[in-house]
Amino acid sequence: MIGMSDKYDALKLENQLCFPLYAVSKEIVRKYKPFLDPLQLTYTQYITMMVMWEKQKLTVKELGQVLYLDSGTLTPVLKKLEGKGYIDRARSKEDERSLIVTVTESGMELRERALSVPVHMRECFHIKREELLALYKLLYNMLADLDPGQGPLEDLEARLEALDA
Repeated sequence: MIGMSDKYDALKLENQLCFPLYAVSKEIVRKYKPFLDPLQLTYTQYITMMVMWEKQKLTVKELGQVLYLDSGTLTPVLKKLEGKGYIDRARSKEDERSLIVTVTESGMELRERALSVPVHMRECFHIKREELLALYKLLYNMLADLDPGQGPLEDLEARLEALDA
């Protein structure tokens, strides 16, 4: 029936914007694996360390906001990183409910070993640089639209320039 298929077109997988985003995300994480295995990091541990290398000290709540992860997902990741000696976790002296995460010296040393990861990953993408930059901008703008609580991305242009360097 022609009328029936039209009615359900919106429910077809290939008509969903979320599906190719999901699939690409999954495949990108899979591509990271051979580069992260020598560092003994999962992708989630790696992005957590990226934030820690930049910020060096922040609360679990702040870290979760940056990574779009809830504490139930983040806690086991932090326990593993702490077990590897890359971070320390301690209760805040000002607010006992708040847990402070601090990168250790060993965690900072890991950054040197991770320098090649973004280089290898760039080689995995066979699209033009301009398209990659446009995609990056589009995805961050979508993220800002979907989660306005994160605030505006004023530094997006600076990020794009850094990627272009």
